[in-house]
Amino acid sequence: MTEWWQAILLAVLQGVTEFLPVSSSAHLILPSQILGWPDQGLLFDVSVHAGTLLAVAYYFRATLTQFLLGLIPGKGRDRSEFWALCIGTLPVVIAGVVLKEIIASDARGVLVIATTTLFFGLLLGLADRLATRRHNQRLAVSFRDALLIGLAQMLALIPGTSRSGVTITAALFLGYSAPVATRFSFLLSIPVILGASIVMLASGPEVNAPSTGGVVLPALLASALFAYATISLFMEWVAKVGLMPFVIYRLILGVLLLAWALQ
Repeated sequence: MTEWWQAILLAVLQGVTEFLPVSSSAHLILPSQILGWPDQGLLFDVSVHAGTLLAVAYYFRATLTQFLLGLIPGKGRDRSEFWALCIGTLPVVIAGVVLKEIIASDARGVLVIATTTLFFGLLLGLADRLATRRHNQRLAVSFRDALLIGLAQMLALIPGTSRSGVTITAALFLGYSAPVATRFSFLLSIPVILGASIVMLASGPEVNAPSTGGVVLPALLASALFAYATISLFMEWVAKVGLMPFVIYRLILGVLLLAWALQ
């Protein structure tokens, strides 16, 4: 059984790392792999994902309201960003269905996480360096680029890749600025987190709520609060500082994990 303090710590980790380009799945898998912590259970996983979903939905509430209004037939409504997000979501939905069992069973080891942390960290650094040297940067994500970013998002099914990291990296390579890439990545997370939560509930075993030890609601709240704070700070950070500090963090983490896995 997961201790309450372990559950809260894992919820905070989920909230902070879900939207940073450092891989939330890696940070949640590692405590069990390295420290031997017990599995926190299906209901806990769904609750912390629900917390991050609430956070990103609230942060982009004005945008989501415009999307809903755009569904009402009428002239003069710009629906391009909405359809770009739909297009960008399709590849990961297909990949999640086809590759779910492989990812769940064969790609959760420390060595895999260390390798993906290093490799995709280097890619992020290269993309960030190219973006800072580019004078003319694109503002609105086209349908073609949305599909390419969505295809890149499929790689995030491998722990250690980072969904936000790989989508931001792809957008930077395609010519978008870090703030534009980050905004599209965060909006793209909404259907992905929602879909992942639904899949977990639908495919998991029957859940006995009283057996969760009363940590579900506190975990949801902790995840939501820390996720919202992370989104707010990160959106300001990328515009002023860029992504290189996260690249350095990934490289240090990857090297340490690699050394631990090979010892």
